[in-house]
Amino acid sequence: EMQIKRNVLLNPGPATTTDSVKLAQVVTDICPREKEFGDLMEYCATEITKFVGDPKEYATVLFGGSGTATVEAILSSVVPENGRILIIDNGAYGKRMCQITKIYKLDTVVFESSSIEPIDLKALEEVIKGEKGLTHLAMIHHETTTGLLNDISAVGKLCANYDISFIVDSMSGFAAIPVDMKTMNIDYLAASSNKNIQGMAGIGFAICNKKALLATESIPMRNLYLNLYAQYAYFEKTHQTRFTPPVQTFYALKQAIIETKEETIVKRYDRYAKSWETLLSGIEEMGLEYLIDREHHSKIITSIIEPKNDKYDFDEMHDYFFERGFTIYPGKVNNYDTFRISNIGQIDYKDMEDFLKVLKEYLVQIGFLED
Repeated sequence: EMQIKRNVLLNPGPATTTDSVKLAQVVTDICPREKEFGDLMEYCATEITKFVGDPKEYATVLFGGSGTATVEAILSSVVPENGRILIIDNGAYGKRMCQITKIYKLDTVVFESSSIEPIDLKALEEVIKGEKGLTHLAMIHHETTTGLLNDISAVGKLCANYDISFIVDSMSGFAAIPVDMKTMNIDYLAASSNKNIQGMAGIGFAICNKKALLATESIPMRNLYLNLYAQYAYFEKTHQTRFTPPVQTFYALKQAIIETKEETIVKRYDRYAKSWETLLSGIEEMGLEYLIDREHHSKIITSIIEPKNDKYDFDEMHDYFFERGFTIYPGKVNNYDTFRISNIGQIDYKDMEDFLKVLKEYLVQIGFLED
């Protein structure tokens, strides 16, 4: 049997995968136009849908590409020519949505919100009331920038009250933080193959309310590759994607789905949460602080404030960890100097304990802690 060196990835995806997911890619070559491969894609689409909704009412549309490709597919495909979209911007990924709608010249209202505090729902409702002709609202479920978990249920209720179509980027929430698209009133949910579902990078998916999706057929196409309705309709008709899919990555995704079903999303989130609790108590013991209050925290990624120390250097710390089998991630918040530790993927609290030992060694070495 093949021995694969295990790296503990503490970056927010692509995550540490099981060997069984890695090895699922070693398959006989197949033309993606074959029925057998269509069946594989259909299995993936249906099972992904089932994690968040009833396949009778919701459908998953698959794209070769990163999560951003899927977000771009949704934003560029579902807003009609006379539509208006409100985007909640409280981190790098909300900003990215704004970049996308600007490029497509979509009429956009930006609601700026704190990157570390929860969304002010009253203020949001005032803006919704004051803006005429809003057709869509888009937001991030879990801001990977900081670890802030946004209240999508509350925003979903607002969208229902004002008859606005609700778009959620759940890239780093999906398959860990439970979602019910119907009760949360979500029309479009974006996620990808390489984060909490613990597959390989390369497949993005949009889980869509079928009624809403079918209504977008009349919107003139703004692009070719990423058109959501065209991708959906073509797969329904032919059992194929319009363009070549990442074949081997799909085999890994199927295996990752099987393993997710075995573990269950609830138990996976429990496992992630235990690693997170381990991390927090460990860094608190070392006198380090983190950005997001516990009650608004996703329990998936933690922004840790950099130690105040002349010898501290993120790149040096990164390399120190990398040599010891751990990958850590730089910060991404403008006004705070942070580094980020994620606890997704096939790792558990024991890996976090091992990481904390190395962190302590490093902090002693630079003189931030005493031995």
